[in-house]
Amino acid sequence: MHILQPKHTKLSQEEARVLLSKYKIHTNQLPKIKKTDAALPENVNTGDIIKIERKSDNKKTIYYRVVI
Repeated sequence: MHILQPKHTKLSQEEARVLLSKYKIHTNQLPKIKKTDAALPENVNTGDIIKIERKSDNKKTIYYRVVI
């Protein structure tokens, strides 16, 4: 991982379930990220949810994507 690249983390099944129920959404409603994306961690499968942490001006912003 490069120092300028945001941190990408695969959510566990329990974390994904909690996220989806918190926002009352389904995985198909999340933005997509391709399985071939170089930023993804190893052992990622289609349908997994990825947590992306971006830092800017001492502030951390979290985004979620589903792997396609």
